[in-house]
Amino acid sequence: MAVEHTLISIITPTYCSERTIKKTIRSVREQTYPHWEMIIVDDASTDRTRQLLQEEAAADSRIHPVFLNENHGAAFARNTALERAKGRFVAFLDSDDCWKTKKLELQLQFMELHHYAFTFTGYELMDTNGHLLNKIISAPPRITYKQMLKNTIVGCLTVMIDRQQIGDFRMPDLRSRQDLATWLSLLKRGAVAYGLDETLAEYRISGKASLSGNKWKAAQKTWFVYRRVERLPLLPSCWYFVNYAANAFIKRFISI
Repeated sequence: MAVEHTLISIITPTYCSERTIKKTIRSVREQTYPHWEMIIVDDASTDRTRQLLQEEAAADSRIHPVFLNENHGAAFARNTALERAKGRFVAFLDSDDCWKTKKLELQLQFMELHHYAFTFTGYELMDTNGHLLNKIISAPPRITYKQMLKNTIVGCLTVMIDRQQIGDFRMPDLRSRQDLATWLSLLKRGAVAYGLDETLAEYRISGKASLSGNKWKAAQKTWFVYRRVERLPLLPSCWYFVNYAANAFIKRFISI
């Protein structure tokens, strides 16, 4: 299959993101790889997000906004987008994060070259105002199921999945950590996540509308995934949680 004819479906949930959504969309429109569709599911925003999405869709036919009448959360929004996605490949990008211009091109080449089904990349941290903080989260060569249980290294905004190899999937209906639960589910099937160690995205570390901005709540949700979603026994859950906490600290405060 020729890379230049491969459609990539970009999955973007949004809620009251009038301050950031245009920059997020611009980072997609500036991609060197042109064969994409961006499905943006607005989760019943109460600000000007809907108007901005309509304007962006009118300017670029590859942008497909979907407007929900009730707020359901990021997992529901992402699943709504996944149901409408036409691409063999799907990539994820939240409405306050951004991509570097060659993100899609380089990652797709990486996947096609090695026949990888699940990949992620490195990314850079930025503050609430979009200023880069000179902190890089590098991508290790590969992550297995057990390694994922101990790590937060896979940024949702960097993930790309080949649905032809992985098969159809949806995110569990969780208010937070649905991305972690999804990656664990895919890896549990026998897949391996392969890292492209290039800085191809920019992650906004605070001011997010989701619960992920609160570190304590994020830790609680991670524990919930261990015990209620993965149904791990208590002792293994404690072991993985200690490793998760240590790796999260290293990622946030030591990574350069």
